[in-house]
Amino acid sequence: MSSIIPLTELRDKIDVIDRQILELINQRAVWAQEVARTKTAQGEHACFYRPDREALVLRRIMEMNQGPLSDTTTVRFFRELMSACLALEKPMEVAFLGPEGTFTQQAAFKHFGHGVNTIPVATIHDIFNAVESDKCQFGVVPVENSTEGVINHTLDRFLTSTLKICGEVEIRVHQNLMGRIESLAEVIEVYSHQQSLAQCRQWLNKHLAHAKITAVSSNAEAARLASITSGTVAIAGKSAADIYDLAIIEKNIEDEINNTTRFIIVGQQMSAPTGNDKTSLMVSTGNQPGALYKTLEPFARFGIDMLSIESRPSRQGLWDYIFFIDVAGHSEDQMIAQALDLVKDNVHMLKLLGSYPKAVL
Repeated sequence: MSSIIPLTELRDKIDVIDRQILELINQRAVWAQEVARTKTAQGEHACFYRPDREALVLRRIMEMNQGPLSDTTTVRFFRELMSACLALEKPMEVAFLGPEGTFTQQAAFKHFGHGVNTIPVATIHDIFNAVESDKCQFGVVPVENSTEGVINHTLDRFLTSTLKICGEVEIRVHQNLMGRIESLAEVIEVYSHQQSLAQCRQWLNKHLAHAKITAVSSNAEAARLASITSGTVAIAGKSAADIYDLAIIEKNIEDEINNTTRFIIVGQQMSAPTGNDKTSLMVSTGNQPGALYKTLEPFARFGIDMLSIESRPSRQGLWDYIFFIDVAGHSEDQMIAQALDLVKDNVHMLKLLGSYPKAVL
């Protein structure tokens, strides 16, 4: 039977390792600054962030991780380390659907780490505008919820935008009822974003059928209103309760326990291939027999995995639709490039929205 190591000796070992970790972290930061100097000397003065490079680093970390820390914990640590080092190279601003405390801001921090400056704006349209006008280097917008489907405002904005999708992030969404009341019987009105209200429809019908339901621009705005209006509550994430000093009355009231929202990162740049990518397309076929089949057939021919397809009115003519398509792989991959060449011959319009790394955890 092995002997028990004294606590003092264990703590001394941990102290030594902590000093080594700190030295290595700062060494990494110094080399990150050298990367910035090299890029600047080579004439690169824009954004130093590379989503493909970050994805490759994080995937390599997971491959090397032998525990006992989980991949999720390890990736979170290294993402924050990379974010802090990048901030030393050049501070980066990221637009999100505000105010402070929204799930969109949570997605921004999960993807970029806390080394970025998050800039709140009022609408999805404003996020695109902030990046298109170079006020922010990137924007984070919701695109799909596992319960309620696609976010139409995001898809529609791509009809006129030149921005590219350069990343994605998924957030497990837990909806909480919060406010400054003693019992549910006191509730006169419930505030939340329309998506969150839809995700909690069954719970609301069961527990707050007597209350007025009001959709607002964001969950954080709902929390702000609940903090200043008596007899009201909000549905939002935990961070909104912390920011607006609200008590969480009921936790996890979403109807689906695996409720997840997918966010995309929009920017001016394209991501390089990483070997585990996704490509998003926007296609207009016109109203003609067999048009959609001719669009999809080349992907099947080359064995390309189709991940999703959504349709939206084109606003160009009656019953004319735009199709938003996600496939597995990068547009520079040989098979996908060949398939896209064939698709171009059978559609009125083909727009590459971006090829980007699949979400890392």
